[in-house]
Amino acid sequence: MIETQGLAFAYPGGAPELCFADLSVPQGATLLLRGNSGSGKSTWLSLVAGLRAPGRGKLTVAGQDLGALTPAQRDGWRARHLGFLPQRLHLSDALTVRDNLGLVYFAAGLAVDTSAMAGALDSLGIQDLQGRRPQELSGGQAQRVALARAVLLAPRVILADEPTASLDDQSAAAALDLLQAAARRCGATLVIATHDRRVEEALPGALVHKIGLQPSPMLRE
Repeated sequence: MIETQGLAFAYPGGAPELCFADLSVPQGATLLLRGNSGSGKSTWLSLVAGLRAPGRGKLTVAGQDLGALTPAQRDGWRARHLGFLPQRLHLSDALTVRDNLGLVYFAAGLAVDTSAMAGALDSLGIQDLQGRRPQELSGGQAQRVALARAVLLAPRVILADEPTASLDDQSAAAALDLLQAAARRCGATLVIATHDRRVEEALPGALVHKIGLQPSPMLRE
C-alpha cells in the first residue's frame, strides 16, 4: 500500500516547494506513474523509496510512515521492504552476479542466503550466469540480474524506473512480464514510472497516476 496526504518536498537552497496530489494505492496493485520532465516524478519516486524525507505531509508505504523514521531507519526499511529497478542498473563491474546480489543482504544487515539467491536467479532463467561479471552480460541479462536483486528479499513494494526505455517491442513485453510475475510472487505493490505508451497498453488493468505539481498552500494565500 502507498498512501500520500498533503505530501510536499523542497530541495535545499530556496527552491520552490514541490506539492503532490493525494494518492492511495492498495497493496498488490500496479500503478503506472506518468509525468513530463520536470513534473516531480523522480522526486516522488525518491520519497516513496525512502531516499528523501517528506518535507511536509504524510507518506505511508507498506504500512510504514516514512516521515517518522530517521535517515538510518529509512535505509534499513528500504533494504528490507522495497525493491528498486532503476533505469541505470548500477551493477558493480568489480563483482560477480552472485556477489552483486549478496550486497542486498549486507545492506539489510542479514546473513547471506545462497539458496534464495540461486532461486531468484533460477526464477528469471539466469542461474547459470551467477559467476559472470556485469560487463560479460547482454543488456537483457543485466536487467534480469537487477530484477533478481530487487526482489531477493520479497519486498512489499517494487519500483521500476523506465524499465522499457530503449527496448524493442518484444524485449519490452518480456520485461513487463517479468516485473508482473515478480510482483505477484511477492504480493508486492508495483510502481512503474514510464513515458512509454506501450506499458499502458500492455497493462490495461493498472492504475494510472499522472504527476502534476500542486500549488503550495503558501502560494494560494
